[in-house]
Order: sequence, then structure tokens, then C-alpha cells
Amino acid sequence: MVGSNENSQGVVRPSILRGVMGNNRRALSTINGNIVEAPQYPCKLRKKNGVTDKYVDGEMNPIHRPVTRKYAAQVADKPQQPSLEVTKTVVETAPNGNELEGVIITDVEDYKATSDYVVPMSVQHTEAMMEEIDRMDEEIEMEEIEKALIVDIDRADKKNVLAAVEYIDDIHAYYKKIESSACAPPNYMKQQFDINERMRAILIDWLIEVHYKFELMEETLYLTVNLIDRFLAVQPVVRKELQLVGVTALFLACKYEEVSVPVVQDLILISDKAYTGIEVLGMEKLMINTLQFKLSVPTTYMFMKRFLKAAQSDKKVELLSFFMTELCLVEYETLRFPPSMLAAAAIFTAQCTLGVAKEWTKTCEKYSKYTRDQLLECSKLMVTFHQKAATGRLNAVHRKYSISKYGFVAKMFPPASFLLEASFF
Repeated sequence: MVGSNENSQGVVRPSILRGVMGNNRRALSTINGNIVEAPQYPCKLRKKNGVTDKYVDGEMNPIHRPVTRKYAAQVADKPQQPSLEVTKTVVETAPNGNELEGVIITDVEDYKATSDYVVPMSVQHTEAMMEEIDRMDEEIEMEEIEKALIVDIDRADKKNVLAAVEYIDDIHAYYKKIESSACAPPNYMKQQFDINERMRAILIDWLIEVHYKFELMEETLYLTVNLIDRFLAVQPVVRKELQLVGVTALFLACKYEEVSVPVVQDLILISDKAYTGIEVLGMEKLMINTLQFKLSVPTTYMFMKRFLKAAQSDKKVELLSFFMTELCLVEYETLRFPPSMLAAAAIFTAQCTLGVAKEWTKTCEKYSKYTRDQLLECSKLMVTFHQKAATGRLNAVHRKYSISKYGFVAKMFPPASFLLEASFF
């Protein structure tokens, strides 16, 4: 059974549709005005905790939202947060005897301190995020400060083609990578049955004098010692041939580094004719085959030149640094340190000896890849070598650096003994 639609809401009768449109609009506006009081001026709505606040002419009139089951459950589950502004009403008496009612706003922090105020989880999460952001900002600032302290040591050589600025960092990164494979094991002397560490020290001390008399380049000396150690690490040698090994290693290093190479007869004379030319050439053949022709290896000298540039060293620091490294050439126990560490530690020890600095700068750390703490063990060992350099029997290095050509650095500056003290750390 279908009922009449006259009383059904939302149904418009045909008679109305056939009427005048203007009259219909006025009728609808009248109906709407009777149902809801339309505001005379524009209003703004703000929703808070499910209640709509309507502002009309600056005054707030709350319009309550219908309470449904779903909305009631949301309100019940939502934790009630105290208002940020806590107010209390006070009554004061005016001079004329009338009572005046006023509102005093209490500080939020005072309210938190004097009540059971619980910080919402959202606020705690926000505070934790802000603390993390502040910490990250501090780390970024520290990184920027450290970067500002690092000097570009190749800036002045960018127009110098021979400086190879485009490749210099890659070259030294490669040196750093292969230096461990180009060194002799630190305990290789255990497999030698007829020679020991003391004999090795005597040989190298003598070769330092020969190198100086022949006026050879510095890199030749470092390569000579490297060839001797690598050869003795794989080839047993009797003591009567140890000097022959040294002379031959010097001969090979001169062929690789020098422009003018000493002849074999000069080497025979310098060794007091203990060997013949055939023996020297025979040992050269044996040595070069044993080492598989690997003569291009990174030595301490290669790292020294780069690290001295990073340290912005003067001539005194340079000479004293080479004095430290040549003292280490004689000592067998320094084989446990890679060439790059010996170079960096020598510069650091020289700076401390001269009083230039007691810290390893950020620029030096960047180019050497070592911190001050990593260099201290090696530096302390160099200080002990410096302390006994003048009084030991093997003093060729001390005598060499006690002349004017090398700035008298061996006897002019006392050892940096404070590096051995525990208070330095």
C-alpha cells in the first residue's frame, strides 16, 4: 500500500513547481530562517574536542555536536589534557562596597609544579625530536669547524704540471694500500741461522756512511735498506756475505734512483776489496730474481715529503724528521711499523722536540690517516733512539746530522723526553 506523499519530507508538489520562482525562493528562505537562525555577519568555526566554537562579532558561541555512540566512544578513549591557561576566580570589594568578580591567569609552569600534571606522550615525543635535532646541529657545526681547519696543501701547486695535483691523492692512497706488502716481516731474522739483528745494524750504519760519501740521493738510502730486509726475509745468508748483500742492494738502488750510478769497482774499493766484481754481479742477479724485480715500492721517504708538506714544516723540522727516520733504519725493532707511520711519527716527534707543536693538526690527520694517539708509541721509541744516538757505538746518523749541512740538528736540540712521561697523555 502506497501512502500519500503530501507529508513526506523532501517531496515537492507539482503545484509548487508550476509557481513563480521568485515566490518559491522567498518561501524557502522564510522556512530556513524559521528553522535555523542565520547569522547576520560572517562567522568562523573552530573545532576543539568535538565541540564547534562559532565566533560571531568576536564572541564565541559553542555549538554542541550531536552525541552519537561512535563519538561518545572517541571522547571516552581520548585522554583529557589540562588547559594551557589555568584560571581562578577571585572576588574583590570595590571602594563603594560592591563586590567585583575578576579572573587571574595562573602561570602554566606553576600549575605543572603544584598539580598532578602528566606530560602527554605527544609532547614527550616532540621534545625528544627537538633534542635529537639540536644534537645533530651541533655535530654538523663541529664537522664544519673541522673542515675549516683542514688546509688544501696542493692549492699553490695547481698550475705546476710537475706537481701532478690531479693525481697526487690517488698516488698516495695507492702507496698506503700496498705499503704493507712491500715491507719485510718484523720477525724475519728468526729464520736466519748465521746472522742476527746486531749484524744487520752494523751493516746499515756502515751503508749510511757510504751513502753520504758518495753524495747519493736520500731516497736511495731508504730503498737500499728495504731491499736488504726483503731479501734477507726469504734468502738465508752467511755472515761473510752480509756485506756483499748490502753493497749489491746499494748498487741496485742507485740504478733505480740515481742519475749517475757508481761503478762496480767503486763498490769493491769501498768494501776494502773483500769481494770481486763477479761476486757483486752474481749477488745482483740472485737478489733481483729473489725480489722478482719489485723495486718500485713505497718507502718512508715517499711519505715524508707528503707529510712534511701537510705539516707546513720549515727546514729545521724537515732535517730533524729525517734524522729520526734514519735512526729508525738502523734499529731492527722498527720493522713492525709501516713506512707511513714512521714518517708521520718522525714529523710529530720533531715538532715536539723543537717546541713547534704538541698536537697533530687536522690537516696532518687528513693526509697521513693517523691520529696523535696512534703515533705516540712510535714517537716514544724515536725519543729513546735520540737519547742514546750520541753515546752508542753505531753513531753514523748522529755524526751525519751534527754538521752544518744538516743544521747541527743532532746535537743542537735535546730529545723530547716529556713524550715518555705519563703526564703527557
